[in-house]
Order: sequence, then C-alpha cells, then structure tokens
Amino acid sequence: MCENEKKYKQLYNREVKKIENRISKIFRNKIPSSLYKPSEYIMTGGGKRIRPFLVLASAKAVGSEFKNVYNAAVAVELLHNFTLVHDDIMDNADKRRNLPTLHKKYDTGTAILTGDSLTAFAYKYLLLDAGEKPHDAITFFTDGVIKVCEGQSLDADFEKRKNVTIAEYKKMISQKTAALLEMCCAIGGTIGGGSKENLKNLKSYGKNLGMAFQLQDDYLDIAGEENHFGKPIGGDLIEGKKTFLLLKALEVAKGKNKNELIKVVKNNGINKKDVLKYKLIYKDLGIFEITKKEIARYTRKALNAAKKLNNDEGKNLLICLAEDLLGRKK
Repeated sequence: MCENEKKYKQLYNREVKKIENRISKIFRNKIPSSLYKPSEYIMTGGGKRIRPFLVLASAKAVGSEFKNVYNAAVAVELLHNFTLVHDDIMDNADKRRNLPTLHKKYDTGTAILTGDSLTAFAYKYLLLDAGEKPHDAITFFTDGVIKVCEGQSLDADFEKRKNVTIAEYKKMISQKTAALLEMCCAIGGTIGGGSKENLKNLKSYGKNLGMAFQLQDDYLDIAGEENHFGKPIGGDLIEGKKTFLLLKALEVAKGKNKNELIKVVKNNGINKKDVLKYKLIYKDLGIFEITKKEIARYTRKALNAAKKLNNDEGKNLLICLAEDLLGRKK
C-alpha cells in the first residue's frame, strides 16, 4: 500500500516539472523550424509523463539517485512520443490530448519525419546517462523499440482479421504498450546499477503495469468521460478496434447481443450515434466489471514485483504510481 500519498504526489509533480523543463528546451529555436516546430508541438502538448517517472523511480529502487537518469528519462519520453506520432498516422486519428494530431496540424510527411527525428534524439539523450559501458542500456532501449513496432504491426493486422482471440490481443498489448513500460524500468534499473534480481523484478513490475494500463485505456475509452479522457468516447468501437472489452463481449454474449456485437466486426466499426447502445450491451453483459477485475489482477502482479525490491523509497514510489494509475480517469 502506498505510504504518504500526499508526499508521493508532490514528488511526482516536482520531478515531472523538471522533465518538462528539460523537454521544453530541446527543440526551442532550432533550425530548420519546419522540423523542430512540429517536434516542439508534440513534445510540449501535455501527457502524464509516466514513462520518464518510471525511469526515475526504478533508479531510486536500486539505490541510485534521480540526477543520474534525468537524460534517460527524457529519452524514453521522446521515444514514447515517436510511437504516438506514427500510431496516430496509422489510425488517421484527429485528436491527441485534446489537441489536433501532428499529421492533421501539419501534414503526414512532416509527422513521419518528426517521428524519425524523435527516435534519433531519444538515443542521443540515452547515451548521456548510459555511462562508459552503455551496452545494456542501449540493448534494453533497442529491444523496446523493436517490440513496440512488432506490437503496432500486430494491431494493424488485427484490423484486417475477423477473428482475434483474447490471448492474441494480450500478446499484442504486451508488445505495443507493456514493453515500453518494462523497458523504462529496465533502463532506470541498469543505469542505476541494479542487480540481476532487481532488474528481473523491475521488468516484471513494468510489464504488468503496462498490461493494466492498456486495459484501463480500453475501459476508459467507453466508460470514461470525454473531457477527462482527451479523445471521443467510444472511439475504439467507432473504429472497430478489437479491444479486450469487445473480444470478451463476443465471447460471453448470446442471442440479440451477440448479433449486434458481430456487426461491429463485420462492418469494421459502428456509427457514433450507436455508442450508447453498445455501452449498454457491455453493461448488460458485465464486461465493465470483468475488465476492472483484469486490470486489478495485473496491478497486483506489478505490486508484488515492486515489493521484492530493496530500496524502500523507490519501492514506495512504484507502489504509489501503480495504485494511482489504477484509479485514473484519463
């Protein structure tokens, strides 16, 4: 259980502000502005900065200090935003964090080039903290990039398929979402000098936290409030995305409900005006409760891994973060 939640939130906000300050200076007044203005736009457009904080907390959990991994923390946020830029292009998304997506504000070519640039800058900042023997940090980082790309490719494949299993879906999100959080913990732990056992527990924490985080995203997409979530409610259903909720609903539904859910897959999505109808189907089938239990299960796994770490302060930061994310509304 999180100890001194108020103190945790103050520390989180303070450290995130430090990360924000570093990020805000990276692309400011750089030339050519046709590349760096879009980079500045995407990097200063908000976000929870969970991934850089994971780097900081993981370093602390192995007995290191925040100051040793600030650049690495910036690196993972740069990489994360690269994935968002390209993800939005592939999904043809209009909004991100209540703002126009990069390819909508500028154009697709600019967005692709910006994403490529963010990746290069991510490696540049990682190397600033990676030390004299950067092999492990770079390996974790690169493996994370590969897994995210594989996950994104699987996600795109699923859009073309009529039948996707829940096991396949979980495999996809373990790469597209969870692998990046796992990598953040591994980066913080390895630069912080953690033992093999500590790194094992940090990676387990990150992976399970990532699974819970994505399932929570799936849940909030239909059960959340648009002004909190930052994207139109029911967007996954409108686009016909095969999320955990839809796949579980298809698994348990019968009769009329089953036929209505099959239409989502058959028609590659629904009309915006039908979102409420499907929300009521999910409620009738108990899908919201099933999903919340699954989120809680992965969160418990993350917490159990965190509890095995040695440094009490770092351990508590990771526990507080997991509990905080479990109760989020966006």
